[in-house]
Amino acid sequence: MTSAAEQFASNINFSSFAKAEELKKRLLFTLGALIVYRLGTFVPIPGINPEAFAQGFQSQQGGLLGTLNIFAGGAVERMAIFALNIMPYISASIIMQLMAAVIPSLEAIKKEGEQGRRQINQYTRYLTVFLATMQGYFIAVSLQGNTGGLQVVSNPGPFFLVTTVVTLVGGVMFLLWLGEQITARGVGNGVSLIIFAGIVAELPRAIAGLLDQGRTGGGVGGGAVLVIAALALALIAFVVFMERSQRRVLVQYPRRQVGQRMTQGEKSHLPLKLNVAGVIPPIFASSLLLLPATAAGAVGDGAPQWLQDLTFLFAPGRPLYIALYAALIMGFAFVYTSVVFNVEDVADNLKKYGGFIQGYRPGARTAEYLDFVLTRLTMIGALYLTFVCILPEILKAGYSQSIPVYIGGTSLLIVVSVTLDTVSQIQGHLVAQQYESLIKKSKLRGRR
Repeated sequence: MTSAAEQFASNINFSSFAKAEELKKRLLFTLGALIVYRLGTFVPIPGINPEAFAQGFQSQQGGLLGTLNIFAGGAVERMAIFALNIMPYISASIIMQLMAAVIPSLEAIKKEGEQGRRQINQYTRYLTVFLATMQGYFIAVSLQGNTGGLQVVSNPGPFFLVTTVVTLVGGVMFLLWLGEQITARGVGNGVSLIIFAGIVAELPRAIAGLLDQGRTGGGVGGGAVLVIAALALALIAFVVFMERSQRRVLVQYPRRQVGQRMTQGEKSHLPLKLNVAGVIPPIFASSLLLLPATAAGAVGDGAPQWLQDLTFLFAPGRPLYIALYAALIMGFAFVYTSVVFNVEDVADNLKKYGGFIQGYRPGARTAEYLDFVLTRLTMIGALYLTFVCILPEILKAGYSQSIPVYIGGTSLLIVVSVTLDTVSQIQGHLVAQQYESLIKKSKLRGRR
């Protein structure tokens, strides 16, 4: 049965895509929504001088603002209304998942089905507003100071603080609504596609800058550019292989009696991905390590000596930064995997529906076996994440930060993961369209 389905899916071609009118409408809606997002990244916040801020941003792009600028598609560099992008919602979702695993009341709400999921989503939105307000206030206060020695705000004061915070929070909530519309009426996960569009939109400029360095000999040479290009292609192939790799645990279902007929036992697979945590560990790790640099940039020249020393030690490319970055990625990979994949819940669900893993009793023994397998898979996935994220950092350190920040491990992981997920959803729509056409033909034949 599985081989037949796979053969059927492989027969999908461009002719079937041409007949999929619903899929075309979804793709056009997704494209239109992403265009609206990109237009918003060029609309500056009222009351600032974008040119002066862009000059001052160059001195702070190695901090947290630089990391946010990667995911915001350059909106932070232009201080646009979408400068915060969708990152407050990502942070709020992660925090709510961690809290649901620790707080019993939230865990009970999570298990209430669709109604519980909606309530958790509502709490996540409230937390998103709070985080966006805090981040917007921090940005507004920083703008009122001298950004890189330049005065970027024409009329600083309480009115500017309020309007800036409201604008940034409104931008976050609009992008959250836009992402939900893409998920419901378009193709792919809307939130992921917004981050994907921001990274991809800035990649051509970063690649052009790297090629220009190779042509002029500034920063990196022409040979180094070729090596970096070959390494990037190899990393993409490696990421695709690892993201699609999984361990299939065989699950056996016993024979059951349905009415007066006895059904045979069925076999199924429980797919366990190598990288269950996704790109969350690198994002969290890089954000934590860049906090000292961001705090020092916000304080300015009056930063205490211990903060300046801490900033120097945790500067990107330093040995301590690379070592702690690797350790945090490994730690967050295990923590987040344990949150999103609860082996006890999976074992209970298998027991509830009569499934079992051959050689292990349903219940606690099954949970122990799944934990044994998942721990080893997570170790492989954590090492893979660490390798992909650390290698660009080592290259940047070797070439004195001449490699653009957009060509990095986290950006590469997001682009490849979102691409694979979107392509699989498109294939799913095409398969559904093919099945619908076959069902219609069979009904017509039956009427005749």
